[in-house]
Amino acid sequence: MEESRSFLLQVLMISWGAITAVLTVLVIYRGTLSSKEDDQIFIDAAEQHHYKDQQAIIARITRLTKPIIALAVVSGALLLASAGIWIYEGLKSF
Repeated sequence: MEESRSFLLQVLMISWGAITAVLTVLVIYRGTLSSKEDDQIFIDAAEQHHYKDQQAIIARITRLTKPIIALAVVSGALLLASAGIWIYEGLKSF
């Protein structure tokens, strides 16, 4: 029984690590995109392609928001579950 809890804790921690790594990559990618985003653009008709590029960057940033929030929630839940099992095992062996 204790081996199954230990195995479960290992699986939860590995899952948490993988989810958190993906979350970190997405947050860094969003930061890279937002550094390319300009707050204001003053362009004439000849430079209209810059406006389209900025709109594409904003669309990518907007699309990344929901997956980042979802991964953050899953990462937090996995961390809390891992901590709960770790504390439970510690109290059982006390």
